[in-house]
This record gives sequence, C-alpha cells and structure tokens, in this order.
Amino acid sequence: MSSHNRLVLATRNAHKVVELRAILTESADSFGGPVPELVGADAFPEVPDVPETGVTFAENALLKAHALARATGLPAIADDSGLCVDVLGGAPGIFSARWSGRHGDDAANLRLLLAQLADISDEHRRAHFACAAAVALPDGTERVVEGTLPGVLRHEPVGSGGFGYDPILQPDGEERTVAELTAAEKNAISHRGKAFRALVPVLRELLDRAG
Repeated sequence: MSSHNRLVLATRNAHKVVELRAILTESADSFGGPVPELVGADAFPEVPDVPETGVTFAENALLKAHALARATGLPAIADDSGLCVDVLGGAPGIFSARWSGRHGDDAANLRLLLAQLADISDEHRRAHFACAAAVALPDGTERVVEGTLPGVLRHEPVGSGGFGYDPILQPDGEERTVAELTAAEKNAISHRGKAFRALVPVLRELLDRAG
C-alpha cells in the first residue's frame, strides 16, 4: 500500500465526506490494507474555494481536485454534478445549481425548469443526473470517472427528501422520485455513488504507483 494514507475531498459538505468515507470502507478489500483516512476541505480552512470555471462536469471536478492537491500536498478528490435534460440539449448541466440566476436556490431552480418544460409531454421528458469524480495527486497525475442516474421528469415536485432537482426526477424502474427514496436507496443508485464507487479502483492504482 502507498505511503499516502490520507485523502482530502474538495467539499465543505459533511454529508459528502460521510458518503465517500462509507464507500471507501465498503471497498476496503480493494486496498489490500488500511483504507486511507478521508478528510474534507474544512480540515484546511486556509485553502480558498475554487471557482468552477470549467465547461464540463469533468473540468470542474479536475479544477477543484488539482487546486486542493497543490495546496495540501495530499491526494485530492473532487466531484461536480447536475441535471441534464434531453429536450434542453443537456441543460441545466453545469449550471444546475444556479439555473435561476442565484446559486443554490433550489426552489427557484425547480420553478424555472418546470416552467420551461410546462408544455413538454411525458415521452419527451427524459433526463439524467450526471456526476464526474476526479482524483488528482500533488505531482499532477489525474483521473476522472463518471456516473449517471437516468429517468424522467415529473410535472410537479414530489417528496421531501434529498435536495436540488431530486423531487422531479423519477429514476428508471421506479414509481417514486429521488426525493421519495430513503437515503440508503438513493445512495445505492445515485450518480454520485456510482462515480465514487468507480473511483475506488482508480484511486488504489494511483496510490500504489505513487507509493
């Protein structure tokens, strides 16, 4: 196993840290030894947040991962995700969190998107959540993997769980929206969960090589 036994996740969202830590623990056998310790960006308050200036999820994830790896000297993981609507040519995409013009206003984002799709029939309401997860080493080595959660968009929000566009995406094979799923059900099929799980073998390869 590599001498790199500590990783940093480029987020100040404690939920994301817990989620990735659980995935690493589930995949302990992949590391053939102790699972690396995972900390969030809060462990390095002196490191500023990185502007997401990329034009794809992968570019934004890599920007954040490289910046944190350089600043901390540790292998860094970052992700970027959003909702991609087929009839809108993949939008909101990287602009998902600020679709209404204000970053993180989930209710306004939902209202605007539903208004834009008001006259779109069910057969044309295909969409998917997408996530790009990146790992970067201090020496500049990088890898990116992706995960998706396909489904259709409801005409009205349903469910009180989750966040963002969860109340309007009904995953394929489900009668419920993502916001109606339990946390465990969501994590098992989510775009972020898929991307993070796909990142585990890549992470082991890079850490072993670096060590």
